[in-house]
Amino acid sequence: MRLMDVMVISEAAQRWKKEVSTLRKACARRAFKPSEARKSGNVWLITVQGMVRVYGPELIEQTSSKN
Repeated sequence: MRLMDVMVISEAAQRWKKEVSTLRKACARRAFKPSEARKSGNVWLITVQGMVRVYGPELIEQTSSKN
């Protein structure tokens, strides 16, 4: 696993267009496997793989080009 594969909960929420509270609840109810999310002090760390497994692929904004 690479460092780029791990993010804090606020980054995951932004990238997947979810509320931070939604992800905190998912962590609390153990929606993620132990290898996908863990709490370090007061900070939740979540892997990209965990987010993809629970919420599907990351939502990437499409930029529209006008000709």
